[in-house]
Amino acid sequence: MKVQFRGVRGSYSRSLRPRDIKRKISATVQRAKPDNLKNPESRERFLHSLPEMIFGTVGGHTACVEIRLADNQLLIFDCGSGLRTLDEDMRKTGETPDLIHIFFSHFHYDHIAGLPFFSFLFDPKMKFRFYSPQKGFDKILSRFLSKPYHPVGMDSFSASIEFIELTEDHLYLDDAIVSWIDRNHPDECYAYAVEEKGKKVIYSTDTELTESDFRNTEKTAGFFKKADVIILDGQYTLGESIEKFNWGHTSYSMSVDFALEHEIGTLYLFHHDPQYDDKKLEAILRSSRWYCERAENKHPLRIELAREDCEIVIE
Repeated sequence: MKVQFRGVRGSYSRSLRPRDIKRKISATVQRAKPDNLKNPESRERFLHSLPEMIFGTVGGHTACVEIRLADNQLLIFDCGSGLRTLDEDMRKTGETPDLIHIFFSHFHYDHIAGLPFFSFLFDPKMKFRFYSPQKGFDKILSRFLSKPYHPVGMDSFSASIEFIELTEDHLYLDDAIVSWIDRNHPDECYAYAVEEKGKKVIYSTDTELTESDFRNTEKTAGFFKKADVIILDGQYTLGESIEKFNWGHTSYSMSVDFALEHEIGTLYLFHHDPQYDDKKLEAILRSSRWYCERAENKHPLRIELAREDCEIVIE
């Protein structure tokens, strides 16, 4: 199973501003020494030795995560602006899957903004299945894709689209199992778990953790316990989560506590605040790891930032 982050921001997208790029160039020049610039090989070594916040970016697109199963079935979780990067890559490779599965966590704009710009939806040879536990979600999408919000409606899509309302607690995609659980967020929101060949990945965006999430109930433990990877909302600092109580998001420290409690292998902090630049997000990563090292729970948790274009292979 492979996971690729296509969009990692929450609320709205954040582009690199000219001043951000100038700062990265300035910081690079300040670190460069003559030996670093002697030849192409030394330049490459120098560039790759730079901190992530200088030589790279966490990314600015809103939520979209791609999962490839062992048989190369394509699953997409949410259709934020990051969906466009998948579109571009598929166009470059000439890829045309027989069927694309799209799962929606919820229908706030930042999670569906890329949908009308996914060009494969206008290809009559393509087939899609849209999934959500929310009743009548086809009508929700139709309202979004209508005037004056968008110039053309869903009837402009020429691909075959099947809307599947998820009424059970799981479904099978050949040898893989996709399950879901409701989350604490305004207007209904769901987390998804994908299990294949004994490995489990959880996508839990837009989640405000509560005390009940830390209980090892049959429902909670059955869904989260000992997952290999969790992609989890960590949008706020602790102070912000108190100030913005009931807004539907979680502090990075609570996300760490949650992953430790449920003995999860790797935590990817996700749904980054669009006001945070790369420097701030790298500081949050360091703080998260520091916090984890000093926690009473000594479960060996790995913590990373979800970064646009980053690919994870889970074997």
